[in-house]
Amino acid sequence: MQVGNARYLTAADLPETVPVFPISGVLLLPGGQLPLNIFEPRYLAMLDAAISGNRLIGMIQPAMTEVQANILPERPQLAPVGCLGRITSFTETGDGRYIVSLAGVCRFRLMDEVSTSKPFRTFHIAPFVADLTSGEDDGQIDRAGLLAAFRAYLEANKLEADWESVERASNLTLVNSLSMMSPFGPPEKQALLEAPDLKTRAETLIAITEIVLARTFGDGDTMLQ
Repeated sequence: MQVGNARYLTAADLPETVPVFPISGVLLLPGGQLPLNIFEPRYLAMLDAAISGNRLIGMIQPAMTEVQANILPERPQLAPVGCLGRITSFTETGDGRYIVSLAGVCRFRLMDEVSTSKPFRTFHIAPFVADLTSGEDDGQIDRAGLLAAFRAYLEANKLEADWESVERASNLTLVNSLSMMSPFGPPEKQALLEAPDLKTRAETLIAITEIVLARTFGDGDTMLQ
């Protein structure tokens, strides 16, 4: 996988440990682009360390038990799976913030935490190496069903989309972009992240959308027709 100026082809191209950025409700997927506004001092330090090193950080959510508690502790328990991101661009704002663009590399399973004196947390990780070579399009996804669910959600919420661009998008881009953009909660985002393949992620996204439509607007099946 080519990400920015770097190529990641095998596990040897990935670090054994990464600093992690725990944030609830934010999803990064391999090949995706995620903008970040960094202002908290410990995460500014994390960005400084990453920029001067391999430019990789781990995006991860707090564990669902922590999210449900509403008030997160200083060092929350974390979800088991996150996604490595490479810093491909950053801007200093002049008021102490970084505006960062993060490109998804591959998912990882969180292992043990590394003891350091730094203000941010660092973990050993087990990368999902298959993500590095799974960039090919998947023709098995239910593209029509996915677009129907997306259209129904937009119509129910009185939103619009650039349908010409949507129609041109590959299955891979479509599924992952809609998953990252979806306004769903942390459990749904984690389910989309942990889906084993693109086909399952598409099916999960359709199912979540149908459930949200049914709960919010009534009969979601009718809206999807």
